[in-house]
Order: sequence, then structure tokens, then C-alpha cells
Amino acid sequence: MRPHDRRIFQRLRLPRPILGTLDGQNTLILDLGVIGAFVEHFGVTTPKTRSRLQFLWKGEAIEIDCEVARTEVVRRAGSNALSHTGLRFIEAIGKSEERLHDLIASFVGKLLAAQKANADGVAHEDNELKLIDMGGARRVRVHGLVRYRLRPDGTWMRALTGDRRQPPDGFTVAAYEYESDLEALCLAYEIADEEGRAMIRLVSELSVNTVSPL
Repeated sequence: MRPHDRRIFQRLRLPRPILGTLDGQNTLILDLGVIGAFVEHFGVTTPKTRSRLQFLWKGEAIEIDCEVARTEVVRRAGSNALSHTGLRFIEAIGKSEERLHDLIASFVGKLLAAQKANADGVAHEDNELKLIDMGGARRVRVHGLVRYRLRPDGTWMRALTGDRRQPPDGFTVAAYEYESDLEALCLAYEIADEEGRAMIRLVSELSVNTVSPL
């Protein structure tokens, strides 16, 4: 986790909220990203407040210390208040960051696989679209980042970059990713709608975050 990273991050709008806890109180996670989340909870809080978000993925705990970025009371009922709060991740506990990446990649892969199946006019089977290789031997010998941008004429421009942000007309990933995976990612991007392209940028952030800043 990089608490001082001021990039505007992509968030995955979950098809169904994830039940978790915020400082021990029940909360619903509505959107989830690499460096933050958007949650619904009872009670009020204030910006800069430190909190701990906890939830389960595949039966394993994800625990992340967070900072409240913004919050709004959306409904009051007597003395109770229902709030929507944006959280910025500060520090993942144990293997929580690895599990978070697995969760996001899994959700995005399934959604894009379904979108590809619909575009191809075939029935969707519950197979995840492999987008990027989050490990592998190439990581130890290939460094840096590579940016792919889709030109208006439908061709791709590829260039090495030191900019960790995701471009609005493509995506940025670690340079160690395999060409076959990146070709599949380009094809997925071409057929995706705007929401799908935002999800591709989200999963690309997972790849970028495996590369240490220079």
C-alpha cells in the first residue's frame, strides 16, 4: 500500500456488496479498488479518521488500516445515521494485500469474460479471462512499466514509461508481463464498453503496484 499516492484510482463497482466490518461495526463494501473502497455503514465519521476495514475472501480474512477520505450522511432515522464513506487504504495486515489483488482480478476477469462472450454471441461459461500474469520468473529480470494507448484508427501505440497512472485511452502494466497476455488484454479493451475499459485499467493497477518506484 502507498498511502501518499495521489493518483485517481479505478474502483470496481461490485455486482453485490461485500459484508464486512469497519472498526467492528457491520458495513457494506459497495466499490473496491487497489488503494481504496467506498462503504455504507451506520454512524458518522470525519475525514482523516483512521479505521480498520475487515472482510472475507475465499474464507480468508482481509484486514486493512484505512483513512477516511470523504464521508456523507445519506439518511437519518431518529438517532441513527446511515453514511457513505470513501476510504483510502494505508496498510494491509499480513497477506491481505495479496488477497485483495486476487479478489479484484477474479471479479474483473469474470466480468470481462462475460462481456467478451456477449460480444461474440456465445453462451458464457464461468471461465475467468486471464488478463495479466501477477507473478512469474520474468519479474526478477525485467523492470519498468509499459503503456498501451489505442489510437483513433484502431491501432495500438506501445511505449516504455515511468508514469504509474492509467491513461484514459489505454492502460499501463509492468513490463515483465507476457506478450500473449497483453495481446489478450488489448483485444479485451477493444471490445469493452466504458465500464469494461475502466475495469481493465483497474486490474492493470494491480500489475503496476508489483513494480517498485524508482
